[in-house]
Amino acid sequence: MTLPSARLPRSAVIREVGLRDGLQSIATILPTAQKIEWIRAAYEAGQREIEVGSFVPARLLPQLADTAELVAFAKTLPKLFTSVLVPNLRGAESAIAAGADLMIVPLSASHAHSLANLRKTPDDVVAEVAKIRAARDSAGSRTLIEGGVGTAFGCTLQGKVDKNEVLRLMQALLDAGADRVSIADTVGYADPAMVRELFEDAVKIAGDRFWCGHFHDTRGLGLANVYAALEVGVARFDACLAGIGGCPHAPGASGNVSTEDLAYMLASMGIATGIGIDRLLALRAQVAQWLAGETLHGSLWQAGLPKTFGLAAQAVSA
Repeated sequence: MTLPSARLPRSAVIREVGLRDGLQSIATILPTAQKIEWIRAAYEAGQREIEVGSFVPARLLPQLADTAELVAFAKTLPKLFTSVLVPNLRGAESAIAAGADLMIVPLSASHAHSLANLRKTPDDVVAEVAKIRAARDSAGSRTLIEGGVGTAFGCTLQGKVDKNEVLRLMQALLDAGADRVSIADTVGYADPAMVRELFEDAVKIAGDRFWCGHFHDTRGLGLANVYAALEVGVARFDACLAGIGGCPHAPGASGNVSTEDLAYMLASMGIATGIGIDRLLALRAQVAQWLAGETLHGSLWQAGLPKTFGLAAQAVSA
């Protein structure tokens, strides 16, 4: 195990999004009992931030119809920070009623992708965030609002997305009342240089309200992009167990950064995550059985931990 250089964070958080971003992208519908076991096992492996689902109509995403039940279970686990995705005010009201710790409102910086995915323009989404903030405050809720700016590095439908438009929309989300903002490479177009440049400017604007980086491994650059974000001080990342997930508008996409590969990279670099990688790999094996027939990704599960990776690095504590 090596210690991180002075320019890198000494600890980082991996937010597991497989139960939402992963499961919504595949055909298999996991029973609620298996999802609860997934949450429990991830928690026992040391994960303390989990996105458990999304409040969308069950007819659109039956894979996520039990989100309220999952939030209720997650709230029984001490110090587990539970997030959900909400596409609109109605979904936000459900998240507030369920008592989620955080609700993520997705926004596509690509106008074309926004219309295809949400049937709204990016600025329509900003206006929706203002309504969500008003509803949250009037309810006396403590649920945080995260505005997630997707397709930040380009889009399969529109092509180029201007960096200044990404930053404008991020500032607009903050002005509308979002407590946090994040940036996502929805279709896997980013490279480390692009990430470093955009994230550096984003952090200058949002400061500690810049919450998370979300990368896809579509072209094999997911972990490299995480490293570039680490270099500018970002220390929270979304990831999916077994690298599942993707975007319906990104043909050939291989999925999100693999949770187990990311946890290994960070621990090997001496960046604390609090995650026991042996337990995480055991959970991956279990989930692989539940998702038999689905395409899974990742490298660590095939190669295993190297002999030079000591036990102390398997559960680096923050």
